[in-house]
Amino acid sequence: MPSFDIVSEIDYQEVRNAVDQTNREAATRFDFKGTTSTVEVAEKNNRILLNSSTPERLKALMVVLQEKLVRRKISLKALSIGNIEDAARGTVRQQITLKVGIGSEEAKTLNRFIKNLGIKSVNTQTQGQQLRVTSKKRDDLQAVISALKEQDFGIPLEFVNFRD
Repeated sequence: MPSFDIVSEIDYQEVRNAVDQTNREAATRFDFKGTTSTVEVAEKNNRILLNSSTPERLKALMVVLQEKLVRRKISLKALSIGNIEDAARGTVRQQITLKVGIGSEEAKTLNRFIKNLGIKSVNTQTQGQQLRVTSKKRDDLQAVISALKEQDFGIPLEFVNFRD
């Protein structure tokens, strides 16, 4: 029976590369000279930490980071951007949480959306942090994929393990 999985994953190597490029650009750009602007990755808790001397420089650093992430094909929907906070010695910081996996609420929303498409032979099943979609016809699965791509669910969706 044909099936595919819906997942929401991030390539951490690409995130690290984007952060490294952002740090290199912050070290060489004229408007970041003397601001001690840095970006750090904490993969254990899926966070990126931005530090800078002023809120304006922090916003500029965020723009540079977003450009590097988009260039490396990391969806900005995977970022949950926190508020700008005061830090030690008059600096400011901001935390970005990376959203990984499909949570229970998102899975329910996706299930409901697929059921409301009205394709009778399509079945969905939640398996941990992913969603498996099965059908008797391959064309029905392709219709589900195209309908899901047209909608915005607030998380980046990837379609993997398509099997006939």
